[in-house]
Amino acid sequence: MIDLSHLDDLARRLSALVPPGLREGREELQQNFRAVLQSGLARLDLVTREEFEVQRAVLLRTREKLEELQRTVAELEAQSGSGAPPHH
Repeated sequence: MIDLSHLDDLARRLSALVPPGLREGREELQQNFRAVLQSGLARLDLVTREEFEVQRAVLLRTREKLEELQRTVAELEAQSGSGAPPHH
């Protein structure tokens, strides 16, 4: 979920950049900026920090398991290479 307080802050900053002659509609501009930012971000394929961290942890565990399996396979290959020839 996108933090709306950040969008509000950005909308305020954008409306503050409007030239002084156009500031009478500043509140309306701020609302429009916020709506445009929110709809633009909604179209992006974003995940929350929490979802990102969960997937990061899953990837780390998967990488550790893969490395462990690679070591096991290497050990088994070394054992079979020093023993009798494989049966076909």
